[in-house]
Amino acid sequence: MSFSPLSRRGFLKGSAAVAGAATLPNLGYADGHSPLTVGFVYVGPKDDFGYNQAHAEGAAAVKAMEGVVVVEEENVAETIDVQKSMESMINFDDAKLLFPTSFGYFDPHVLAVAPKNPDVRFQHAAGLWTEGMPSNVGSYFGYIGMGQYLNGITAGHATQTKKIGFVAAKPIPQVLLNINSFLLGARQVDPEITCQVIFTGEWSLAVKEAEATNALADAGCDVITCHVDGPKVVMETAAGRDCFVCGYHANQAPLAPEKYLTGAEWNWAGIYTSMVQTVLDGGTIDNFVRGGLADGFIKMSPLGPAVSDASRAQFEATKAEIMAGGFAAIKGPLKDNTGNVIAADGEGFAEDDIALESMNYLVEGVIGSTS
Repeated sequence: MSFSPLSRRGFLKGSAAVAGAATLPNLGYADGHSPLTVGFVYVGPKDDFGYNQAHAEGAAAVKAMEGVVVVEEENVAETIDVQKSMESMINFDDAKLLFPTSFGYFDPHVLAVAPKNPDVRFQHAAGLWTEGMPSNVGSYFGYIGMGQYLNGITAGHATQTKKIGFVAAKPIPQVLLNINSFLLGARQVDPEITCQVIFTGEWSLAVKEAEATNALADAGCDVITCHVDGPKVVMETAAGRDCFVCGYHANQAPLAPEKYLTGAEWNWAGIYTSMVQTVLDGGTIDNFVRGGLADGFIKMSPLGPAVSDASRAQFEATKAEIMAGGFAAIKGPLKDNTGNVIAADGEGFAEDDIALESMNYLVEGVIGSTS
């Protein structure tokens, strides 16, 4: 199944809305008479060296825009608490554009609040908007699995044990894609490399993250990455165990400068300012927005001092392929780690294939289970 995503380049051109896209009423923002209040909601602290910090850095860019007022709330759970936070921003701050940023905010919370507030636009990170959902709801995300694929290439060159590790929060599609991409990138260097994954069950739980990292190191994993909200504990614990690390969400190089290989980072500043400017101009944000490295949705941390010349060369060559578009990390012949065929020889899923957003498997070579 193929899908052509709507990316930043699309809405920067001011193209017409796709079917089902919602247009906010013209509230006079473009003429400068009325400020636009934009709300950001985070599931954790804004300085977590990770997911929430990346979004907060994007919000900071929005704050610098003329005609915009930004309100923020951090540490909001994926419960009815987020409904209360959004309703407060709407009723007390007169917010007309909301960015609830955590995965679990979408269903049921955004989908419950949006119909009650048809003049407010809800832009959710990572949700899968489909026809029939409220038209004033939008979903945006980036193909950051490609960043984990590049992480995997540096990991493949750095590992001595042929064992790499992944600390993950929850087995949702975006996390599974990152795990699979990390291993598949490493296997471009050496097809015998395996990746062990440990799920903590929570987006942010420092004790379990430290325990998982230590367990991976004990198992012989000498390069470790993660998909948790705040990678700080994983980075510092892994480096303390003399493991190399690959970052995620934001640049964690300052936490482990000698052991940091590279990292897959979000690049929200340009995306958020473009969306806000669209609303200021009286335009439309599409309901489904995605983009990758070439679109400026994600970026890679600078390569660290431990990256070899051979690793750098393969990293840069693969990055250029990804930038060219249509790159497929998930391609055949490929099975999952229970023996089921994922893709036959000659088949593949390009980074923008909508099927990847329903991923429910771990590929062959990943040690772990989704259950």
